[in-house]
Amino acid sequence: MKTTRRAFLGGVSGLALPTIVSRARAGDSNSNGDAAMNADTVIHNAKITTLDRTNPVASAVAIKDGKFLAVGSDKEVLALADDKTRKIDLKGRRLLPGLIDNHLHIIRGGLNFNMELRWDGVRSLADAMDMLKRQVAVTPAPQWVRVVGGFTEHQFAEKRLPTIEEINAAAPDTPVFLLHLYDRALLNAAAVRAVGYTRDTPEPPGGEITRDANGNPTGLLLAKPNAAILYATLAKGPKLPFDYQVNSTRHFMRELNRLGVTGAIDAGGGFQNYPEDYAVIQKLSDDNQLTVRLAYNLFTQKPKQEKEDFLNWTSSVKYKQGDDYFRHNGAGEMLVFSAADFEDFRQPRPDMPPEMEGELEEVVRVLAQNRWPWRLHATYDETISRSLDVFEKVNRDIPLQGLNWFFDHAETISEKSIDRISALGGGIAVQHRMAYQGEYFVERYGAGAAEATPPVARMLEKGVKVSAGTDATRVASYNPWVSLNWMITGKTVGGLRLYPQRNCLDRETALRMWTENVTWFSNDEGKRGRIEKGQFADACVPSKDFFTCPDDEISFLTSDLTMVGGKIVYGAGDFSKLDENPVPPAMPDWSPVRSFKGYAAWGDPEGAGKNSLQRMAIASCGCQSSCGVHGHDHASAWGSKLPISDLKSFWGALGCSCWAV
Repeated sequence: MKTTRRAFLGGVSGLALPTIVSRARAGDSNSNGDAAMNADTVIHNAKITTLDRTNPVASAVAIKDGKFLAVGSDKEVLALADDKTRKIDLKGRRLLPGLIDNHLHIIRGGLNFNMELRWDGVRSLADAMDMLKRQVAVTPAPQWVRVVGGFTEHQFAEKRLPTIEEINAAAPDTPVFLLHLYDRALLNAAAVRAVGYTRDTPEPPGGEITRDANGNPTGLLLAKPNAAILYATLAKGPKLPFDYQVNSTRHFMRELNRLGVTGAIDAGGGFQNYPEDYAVIQKLSDDNQLTVRLAYNLFTQKPKQEKEDFLNWTSSVKYKQGDDYFRHNGAGEMLVFSAADFEDFRQPRPDMPPEMEGELEEVVRVLAQNRWPWRLHATYDETISRSLDVFEKVNRDIPLQGLNWFFDHAETISEKSIDRISALGGGIAVQHRMAYQGEYFVERYGAGAAEATPPVARMLEKGVKVSAGTDATRVASYNPWVSLNWMITGKTVGGLRLYPQRNCLDRETALRMWTENVTWFSNDEGKRGRIEKGQFADACVPSKDFFTCPDDEISFLTSDLTMVGGKIVYGAGDFSKLDENPVPPAMPDWSPVRSFKGYAAWGDPEGAGKNSLQRMAIASCGCQSSCGVHGHDHASAWGSKLPISDLKSFWGALGCSCWAV
């Protein structure tokens, strides 16, 4: 750890809260008088879930030099305090290891966070449109109002998106860009003018600019299934200046800290160029202002020139270069464009082109020769199976064992593919995309195919490396508790029960998916993920006890205290005065972050949780007839046959109920 970073862990303000923080009295240090053993911080009177199987529960922890020094009883741990030790009384609250997102576009998301109006967690379209109108009123020309993913129409009570006419009425002059998952974007008339789309604009490959009877763009852009038209259009909008991007990234990290996130793996992304777009995060690292530990993967940037990208990077970027706060983690999630399938379940599954295997093999050989791990985006088992053919071929020449490579997403992975991944020493990183798109999947393929998408419980049973994340910020929300709720309850954010109980996880297993399991994917096993002596002191105190709160409240949990490397990077409520991470106001002054804060912070999260769709009559809805909550009839989807001719080859085990239920 850098000396400057250690110095940044300095003292704490707010010592006027004696019931929460106190200093040990002079003479109370441990009896051996060894100053090297005296803790910087002691947390006591807590319910600690350590995830250490040799020491699963404790009531106190001692922290020194950013790591856990001791984990045990109050008596044992308080003996390590002296007159300089900060003591925090949790008053019986639950302490968990800090959450780690296995797939977050945090670098790209940070550059744009202050410009985005987030509908994550908003439960009615009326509320969402009220937020939009309020933001339009304060957004100066030529800036846009952007709602960029993290929500689904199914989370709204109205079960629909706004119409373009409604958006035009709310914003007659200010450009509005609204991205819904990776299936469509809605632009008002001002935005269509701003991006320059006219009747003469050609149709994009794999997408559609919808038009009226006169051939003029209506403002609706569709991915069919290629989403390039969506994010290429978004890229036409104004960008923040560098200093504002620094501020924006700090606010995004603080929002993640508010939700208990202490680490993430950045999966690269389209229009995220290396090294140019990494300058902001590098500056924050250099200035010791990162409050989320970040491992990053490099995403290829030039179609048909992918091999050149990785030849260049493997010669100029050293694997694992950086430190424990900002470190290189390998390649992906895009290795070659010809291997990239899409997650738009409103469209038929795309077939990958015949050149996929040859192009992928060239890149994988470069990575294997340089001992770089990789991650590969793959929604469908067909993509996974063909990729595994390539990996197995390379493995015969260059053994892959010891390279922590993995597939991302894997919604329709077959049991055979799971076994092949395990045999090659790979892993599977799942994300909660089905929590946002499950209804569309059921409508296209039926409930039988949706019962294990992805088959997380089966992956764990087979012993393959598997962990959890979000794929935020565009296709799903960055909120980790939504992911945990999805794995535990099997429900979408709209309340549809996708998975039978056998495919759901218990709370401890789900928590491990977000903590210790992720460390294999970030290549730092044993350093974090548990509350254990010698590991980084990354932890959080959820707003309610994760292990005892009702299921429907899980997705509305936040963190009242989040610690990274022994530093309190977020404090709320009784712990607000302990916060060591002051962040300047969001820039620019019209930023939606100033008005609406983060996930569900626009209102009372407690109230939002109480009005959650999962607490409504949905629990008694069998979806055998028209459903007032869902707004459409699920019966045909639940009873439908899959639109495929060969169940085994298309879905593998997903079409079979022998183990999925």
